[in-house]
Amino acid sequence: MKAMWKGAVIAESETTVTVEGNHYFPPSAIAADHVRPSGQMTVCPWKGQASYYDVVVDGEVNEGAAWYYADPKDAAAQIKDHVAFWKGVEVVA
Repeated sequence: MKAMWKGAVIAESETTVTVEGNHYFPPSAIAADHVRPSGQMTVCPWKGQASYYDVVVDGEVNEGAAWYYADPKDAAAQIKDHVAFWKGVEVVA
């Protein structure tokens, strides 16, 4: 699987975890030069508190376009620290 935005590969992995239709990429699959912490957080009733990254390509910023669970609830333990995308980031096989 690949996560792409503005022609750049943001993440790539042969192994993702799919939850609620979203592919969660392992931390090692993320291109660190294309993400930065956003400070945004939300709470999912069954997964826990999500933290967000901005996706950055060639100076363009897609705010909060990636999220992860650093300390998920037990029901979502399989996605700990894995990163998922939205807001126009295309995830393709």
